[in-house]
Amino acid sequence: MRVHELAKELGVTSKDLLAALEAMGFEGRTASSSVPDEAVPRLRASGGKAVPGAKPKAAREEPVARARARPKAKAEPVPEAKPKPAAKTAPAAAARPDGAATATVAVPPVAPASQPAAAAAPAKPALPSLKVVRGSSAQDLAEKVGRTPSDIVKILLSLGEMVTATQSLSDDAITLVATELGYEAEVVGFEEEAEEEEQVDESRLRPRPPVVTVMGHVDHGKTLLLDAIRKTDVVSQEFGGITQHIGAYQVHVDGREITFIDTPGHEAFTAMRARGAQVTDIAVLVVAADDGVKPQTVEALDHARAAEVPIIVAVNKVDKPEADPQRVRQQMVELGVVPAEWGGTVEFVDVSAKARTNLDGLLETILLVADLEELKADPEGRARGAVIDANLDKGRGAVASVLVQKGSLDVGDALVAGTAWAKVRAMLDENGQPVEEAGPSKPVQILGWSAVPNAGDDFREVEDEREARHLAQKREAKFRAAELVTSRPPNLQELMAQARQAEVPELNLVVKADVQGSLGAVMDAFLKLPQEEVRVNIIHGATGAITESDIALAVASNAIVVGFNVRPDANARELADREGVDVRLYRVIYEAIDDIRNALAGMLKPEEREIELGRAEVRALFRVPRVGVVAGSYVVSGNITRNSRARVVRDGVVVYEGRIGSLRRFKDDVREVAEGFECGISIENFQDVHESDIIEAFEVREVARQL
Repeated sequence: MRVHELAKELGVTSKDLLAALEAMGFEGRTASSSVPDEAVPRLRASGGKAVPGAKPKAAREEPVARARARPKAKAEPVPEAKPKPAAKTAPAAAARPDGAATATVAVPPVAPASQPAAAAAPAKPALPSLKVVRGSSAQDLAEKVGRTPSDIVKILLSLGEMVTATQSLSDDAITLVATELGYEAEVVGFEEEAEEEEQVDESRLRPRPPVVTVMGHVDHGKTLLLDAIRKTDVVSQEFGGITQHIGAYQVHVDGREITFIDTPGHEAFTAMRARGAQVTDIAVLVVAADDGVKPQTVEALDHARAAEVPIIVAVNKVDKPEADPQRVRQQMVELGVVPAEWGGTVEFVDVSAKARTNLDGLLETILLVADLEELKADPEGRARGAVIDANLDKGRGAVASVLVQKGSLDVGDALVAGTAWAKVRAMLDENGQPVEEAGPSKPVQILGWSAVPNAGDDFREVEDEREARHLAQKREAKFRAAELVTSRPPNLQELMAQARQAEVPELNLVVKADVQGSLGAVMDAFLKLPQEEVRVNIIHGATGAITESDIALAVASNAIVVGFNVRPDANARELADREGVDVRLYRVIYEAIDDIRNALAGMLKPEEREIELGRAEVRALFRVPRVGVVAGSYVVSGNITRNSRARVVRDGVVVYEGRIGSLRRFKDDVREVAEGFECGISIENFQDVHESDIIEAFEVREVARQL
């Protein structure tokens, strides 16, 4: 059995299986090599992972001895001129920490041939790395490795993959071919395929402002703290009192600049917090002294640790009577964050954004940590950076907030970010003022994009507009090719699951938001709602105002239009009223989530609950002409109601379930008989009633369910 066949059987990659074989002592194999028979059952039992001690050391060294014996036979005609190097090699083999190796391999005649083996051993792992874009074809791969497309197709055919030269390859197929050709493949996205990194000229590096991301739990005072530092009032513009966008600002402190990035604290904005942490130099974790550590505090801490940036903890709201900064420190110590005053490495600063207490101390701490990091960048050359957020403005078109990380960005430069390109028509700072040039750590808004770039994409400056357009089109083609690879035909289990899902009612949504980051957060929050019995189906999501095309799509798909921080234009509103399309507008994310959850709950099948009305004991039987058997009964508990559902129970076993046909007291028909009274009961379509039977009257009520 070959390596790639066993990898496919175990559901692991060939690269992982080769690593497991190497750890077990079977070295020098490729994806098309045969797996040793003794290793197959162990690998199957471990799921493709290396089994410690799976191969005895003596057995591990035996092939090496044979391998060394072969070169010796070839080396016989060679004059004996290398006994000294052999003597040096033998002790090296005996000195290995294996212990058993000395007993198995230390044979003096074999020692001279161990030199080529020892020289070849370290060269094996050092395979050249090969970056390949996801979705590349055999033709693309051939260009990278200097082979013809037919060579790549032949290799794939020998591995059991039947493809054409222009067909997109899966990640596993690319890895297999690269391994066969002696490369270590690294499958990357089209945006990660960059040119050679520019050589950094140390003499051109200049100190740059630190980029500080403010993170923490919702309503712990992050934006209010930034307002106090900037002496503005952003929080009054935030609906529901919570930040729902990434905001980037610059403040001036003693002639120096600090770039602040404010991230949302609500649980739905996880992706935004992660993006903020990835572009930052210092993370300021805001914790309310009266509330302590909360779930989003822990999540923000994890993002900062993953980004490997210094952390400063700002203990906010210390002016409140119930504030307890020491409790916050204790909770952070439990998370592994030890304050500097307690012998740790993390600076804690007690502040009050509302009372503007100790803000200077926080800024000084930030500058001190920044000085220790020695932040520098090259202010010359082509600009590179990251897209923080993006939106579609009705009057200005696609607008992106970006952070320049190196180089200099000027008006008129050509940029490319993901599949979007731009010729910078205008640059604005956070106050809406025009900016002619933006250097490292400067956040700006850029106008002139061909489309709305994705938040989190890297942008870079290119030679001119023509090159930017060409590169964006090339990336878009690769993106489509990668999508074709991932959309494979479903297997039988997936088809059965789809058939079951077809019976699940769906709530179709058209989602529009003001910025790209908010759109992603809202859509993710909707898709995280329980989907077992009712399902959310987002048929369209985009940034910008609600238009007539959105309403028309909602009409065609029987969908609800959800607008987050956007409004429908006049024509769209008129069309929605005429067609009866439900348009829901929200300014706070948790209101949108609650409404969609309630809508899904309304689509659930109601739960049926049985309510017992009363029980009667049969004490005598009467036969009435044209009626049949009438059970003379005594109501033991509750009430017996005419036309209610009833079951006949005999010796604890239900013998019949139906309805009460008639109910009488003496000769009068009655609607209901209360507890403690006698009556005559006739069961519809059932005559086999015995004395001592119990007749239970009940009704089934439908109760609305909740998600």
